[in-house]
Amino acid sequence: MHQGYQRKRRRPVAEINVVPYIDVMLVLLIIFMVTAPIVAQGVKVDLPQGEAEALPADSKPPVVASIDAMGDYYLDVGSSSAKEVLELEEVAVRVGAIIQLEPERPVVVKADRSIPYEKVIQLMVSLQGAGVPSVGLMTDSPEDK
Repeated sequence: MHQGYQRKRRRPVAEINVVPYIDVMLVLLIIFMVTAPIVAQGVKVDLPQGEAEALPADSKPPVVASIDAMGDYYLDVGSSSAKEVLELEEVAVRVGAIIQLEPERPVVVKADRSIPYEKVIQLMVSLQGAGVPSVGLMTDSPEDK
């Protein structure tokens, strides 16, 4: 036998096999890509946190889309507060025209508390479809009651 020959011991390889992790990450990515559009449906509304603040005094007068207790739609554009009943589509067309001329003008929805939630959502979706970037909700302050 050879005296100088010693058999070298092989150390175990301490590497992590990342292929299964990549597969899991790709499956999760596909799941999130498919479910994200389903979860993101709805109307985008900027609601205040905590106490509601009034619009700044230097801002333009807001466009107020109203729904009365009978479910009729009205539009108040600052100085011209006509009390004519409008169809939902007509409200959206008029507000869309105002927003094209004055994009920074705030738009708020004023609805009677007895109105079904569905009517308010229909109005907000129509306004969003007309190009309104964000819609506020008009409320009474608690001390007004």
